[in-house]
Amino acid sequence: MNLHIIGIIISREYQNRVRKKSFLITTFLVPVLMAALCIVPMVLMLTSKDKVKTVAVVDKSGIVAPCLENSETIIFEDLSMFSADSVKSAMNLFNVDAVLSVSELDEANRTVCAEITSMKPLGIEMSENISHKINSAVEAYRVESYNIPGLEQIMKDVKADIKLKQYTMDEEGKESVSEAGVYAVISMILGLVIFLFITLFGGMVMSAVIEEKSSRVVEVLVSSVKATELMFGKIIGIAAVALTQFLLWILLTFALVGGATAVMGQDVFSKLGDDPVEMASAMGVDASQAEAAIAQVGEGDDASVILGTLSNLPIGKILVYFFLFFIFGYLMYATLYAAIGSAVENEGDTQQLQLPVTIPLMIAYFIAIYTFKSPESSVAFWGSIIPFTSPIVMLARLPFGVADWELALSLALLVVTTVACAWISAKIYKVGILMFGKKSTWKDLWKWLKQK
Repeated sequence: MNLHIIGIIISREYQNRVRKKSFLITTFLVPVLMAALCIVPMVLMLTSKDKVKTVAVVDKSGIVAPCLENSETIIFEDLSMFSADSVKSAMNLFNVDAVLSVSELDEANRTVCAEITSMKPLGIEMSENISHKINSAVEAYRVESYNIPGLEQIMKDVKADIKLKQYTMDEEGKESVSEAGVYAVISMILGLVIFLFITLFGGMVMSAVIEEKSSRVVEVLVSSVKATELMFGKIIGIAAVALTQFLLWILLTFALVGGATAVMGQDVFSKLGDDPVEMASAMGVDASQAEAAIAQVGEGDDASVILGTLSNLPIGKILVYFFLFFIFGYLMYATLYAAIGSAVENEGDTQQLQLPVTIPLMIAYFIAIYTFKSPESSVAFWGSIIPFTSPIVMLARLPFGVADWELALSLALLVVTTVACAWISAKIYKVGILMFGKKSTWKDLWKWLKQK
């Protein structure tokens, strides 16, 4: 192969793609969507508070109403002197939005039944808030029913609130702070980036090959250059486009989020910072879980643990192997996608041929998710060694620490497999790119592969 010709093809492929309107639109639209995904949930959390609602309480048990404290969004009005039906039929007259009816106390089971009727459906947050208050009232009654002095305080004292501090020890016996959650997040990000890159831009290679073949442009191209030079030039050119777009996405997203933070930080984000539970809720974390986590960790401890864990990670090693598995993983799958594209005339015919390529990628993604929980399991180990899954799974294992011999073996097998896939794909591409008018089968691919 002539490297100079491949360089010309790479330059042509790169320039043609970065000048397309679709490239410009997606390059600027994706960062806007990503920034919105980061900012909008938090803004909505602060600006979409429920209006203050008045709830009439008809408590026949006598234990719930005293425990219902007003909040920013709920005002409780005790109307236990009336029947629940009379209040429900005259909500407008009583000027209430809902009626909470609590049954008489079931002394045998020490519980009550409760139902709420409203003019309009209540939000989930408000319903859970009221339900939590009722449960707290029943629990308090049950504690008192034991007639044990100081039982409530005893129960509080019995509850343990211990946070397990994690450390890892290196070969020299030096301990360093460690947090599994930080490793899991980094692991997830690394594996997900590789998976998305391979599926998105590998598919782009296949689409580009199909486009040139269906338009018969390839007939002109192969008259001037070798088919294998055209294939590798296209693969590398699209990889360069993908990297350019990926870097622009990162820079523009950070710029947009930073700009939004600077503009709204004083009024919006500072309020979220004052309430960690509210911030966690805005990010999709259950409020009760957030409260428990914050209660377990002292102020400032979280940041020090995260920073300590990050500082102890071998960042240089991770970046080097990320780059290597990134490049060879993409090249391996891109050559297979190029071979598939050369064997068909439209994307509708790719499903049957594409399945053996898609399945290993999906398996690798699922193994990577499992790896977060058990990075040393046999499934994770073999998933990081087998070349068709190793680019994703090995990167998911990398933050947890992987032996050098495992990294070397996995990378060596990946390189050998990439070379083998490139050789096989080049033979299929050389014949398939000029085949028209016939739907290719696996038998046809095998015949092309055996041709000299």
